[in-house]
Amino acid sequence: MRYQSNIAAGILATIAAATPLAHADERETANYQLDTEVRLLTDQRTRGMSDSLLQPAAKLSLQFAHQSGLVAVAELVNVSKTQFLDGNGIDLTIGAGYRFGDPEGWHYGVGLAAEIFPGAKFDAPHGFDMNTFTPTNFSSTKYDSEFAVLEIGYGALEARILDVISDTYRGADTGGVCGAMLQFSVDPTKALECYARGDQGSRGSLLFDLDYKIRLASATTLTLHVGRQKVANFSEADFTDYRIGLTRKQWGFEWNLDWVSTQVKTPELFMVQDGSNVRSMNDDKLVFSVARRF
Repeated sequence: MRYQSNIAAGILATIAAATPLAHADERETANYQLDTEVRLLTDQRTRGMSDSLLQPAAKLSLQFAHQSGLVAVAELVNVSKTQFLDGNGIDLTIGAGYRFGDPEGWHYGVGLAAEIFPGAKFDAPHGFDMNTFTPTNFSSTKYDSEFAVLEIGYGALEARILDVISDTYRGADTGGVCGAMLQFSVDPTKALECYARGDQGSRGSLLFDLDYKIRLASATTLTLHVGRQKVANFSEADFTDYRIGLTRKQWGFEWNLDWVSTQVKTPELFMVQDGSNVRSMNDDKLVFSVARRF
């Protein structure tokens, strides 16, 4: 398996959805809010990349917000076992943090989060012998990642920075990144240059997100998003993602239509061997989803 450069997108964006009780006056005796959401999607996209091998997915989200500003989330979604090898096809994201400020003006948030793919890991060479021209030092890498998150927003504009504090970011290490280029590139030169830099992880990678929401009508919102990831030690994995989303609340459901796109430096890092076919996970796509909140 190779490095799949995605992340449970908007970890703090999800936390932000559980805004500390701006609704407290509606529940006079409550000082917290707990929401459950079930969502069906035509494709599970994370930072513009498909986690479900371009197939439909289902997501369960729990969001907790306390009047003090403490927030917590848990999210469970199915992912492709072809992409996340040896796993059970589950992506679990958990996070907690603190939000403060004026939701209509300046507001801020800090938090910690983890993305876990139970059982999922891949084996790959972490070295390459230039004399015999053979890969060496095979070892396993997990896809699990941990993050520190900072959010700064003003009204409908929100910016987020996620700092990877785990050893790797979704399996981005020498075995994952250099191995993917060696497998899928016609010219092995870049892969060999990657191996020549030594065995490295991706702690310190930075993920940036900027979102702006425009209310078109009382129940309709347009969301504009741009994101950027800078992968520590592996600039080959850097990319920019874009999303234009339309959300409509109708009949007790939330209906979403999102156009997602990415600009990548190294397409080989975002390819998956699916049987005899090689499939790209970063193609532009319209994604439809419907959600119900309880």
